[in-house]
Amino acid sequence: MRFLASYRLLGYFLLLVMAAGLTWQVQAWRYDAQLERLSAVHAQALDQQTRQALHQQQAEQDRRLALEQQLNASDRQHAQELSDAQRHQAVLRDRLATADVRLSVLLDATEPANGSSVPAPAPAGGVVHAAPRARLDPAHAQRIIAITDDGDNAVIALRACQAYVHAVAR
Repeated sequence: MRFLASYRLLGYFLLLVMAAGLTWQVQAWRYDAQLERLSAVHAQALDQQTRQALHQQQAEQDRRLALEQQLNASDRQHAQELSDAQRHQAVLRDRLATADVRLSVLLDATEPANGSSVPAPAPAGGVVHAAPRARLDPAHAQRIIAITDDGDNAVIALRACQAYVHAVAR
């Protein structure tokens, strides 16, 4: 009997070991399934973050491209303005050089220059009391035109810089 009791005890022990092993295996399967679910959720979250990052990157590229196009259009406009101003200045300089146009200044008729008053010349067909004017020397007129050319170029360049800063600041 003792022998039978030890087999029984051994059987219970083996049954207990098998039950523990089976429980261990079931827990491992459950843990693996839980890890797979967590891994799938994590993969979905990473995929969603990747899509959002790609979307943001595309939006930034679109904004940059739109800004570049706007700056190029603004640059072309200012280059055209500068070209037009330079062409106009060249025509004016040519007209001054050929005596087609003369620059003159208004004189103050109430204040005599060096003790003598300059009378206003009357036009050929009538008596008009216009303000007295004095014609400028062509060399001085050329210098004045050069100064105004520089000023026009500076204003155009300033407008271009302001447009650039305004576009980039947006």
